[in-house]
Amino acid sequence: MVGIIGAMDIEVKDLLVHMEYKSCEEISGIKYYTGRINGTVCAVAQCGIGKVAAAVCAQTMILKYKPEALVNVGVAGGVGSSVHIGDIVVSDCAVQHDMDTTALGDPAGMISGINLVKIPASERLVKLACAKAEKIYGSGKVHIGTVATGDQFISGAEKLKGISSAFGASACEMEGGSIAQVCYINNVDFVILRAISDKADEKADMDFNSFAEKSAKETAGLITDMLPGME
Repeated sequence: MVGIIGAMDIEVKDLLVHMEYKSCEEISGIKYYTGRINGTVCAVAQCGIGKVAAAVCAQTMILKYKPEALVNVGVAGGVGSSVHIGDIVVSDCAVQHDMDTTALGDPAGMISGINLVKIPASERLVKLACAKAEKIYGSGKVHIGTVATGDQFISGAEKLKGISSAFGASACEMEGGSIAQVCYINNVDFVILRAISDKADEKADMDFNSFAEKSAKETAGLITDMLPGME
C-alpha cells in the first residue's frame, strides 16, 4: 500500500481518474480513496491547505490504511535562481521554516520532540523519483533539495531570501514538512514531489494562478509512473 496526499483538488484529481476499483471513506472531513493506480494498491487523499490539515490527514492515513510509503504531491514555489517554473523538486529532506524557538537557544526550524531541523526523506524513494523524473523531464529540470514548509503563501523577496539563507531550500509550500514529521515519528518512508508553479516572489499569485494546474498534472504523471517501484 502506498499513501498519496495532495492539498488541493488539482493535485489529486488526475490520480483519482486513473484509480481502478475505487472506494471512498470520509474521516474527520477528509475523503480517503482506495484502489489501484498503475497496478499498485493506493490510498489517496486531498488533505486541505496548511500544516495542521496535512498532519491530521497523514496520521489518519497511517493508522487506518498502514501504507509502507507515503508521498506528498503537488505544486510549490521555487527557491533559488536555478529552480524555474515547470521544474520538479524531489525532497531529500523537509523543514518547517515557521518553527521558531530561537529565543530559547534553538536553531531556526528546530522541531521540539524529535529535535531535528531537517527531516530526511527515504533515500530509496528519492532515487526512484529522480530516475523517473529525469527520464520524463530531463535532468536539467529535476532538482533534489530541501522542501521548506510553513503556514504562509510566500510572495515576497524578503521572506524568500530568509528561507533560502536559513535552510538552503529548493522549494517552499504549506504541507510537506508536517507530513514528513508525522511519517518520521511513525517510521514510515516518505518523499515530497513538487512541480514549481511560481517563484515565491512578488508575481507569485499571478504565476500560481497561471501555472498551478499544469504543474500539478506533471506531479500526478510522475507519481503514476513511480508507483510500481514503490511497493
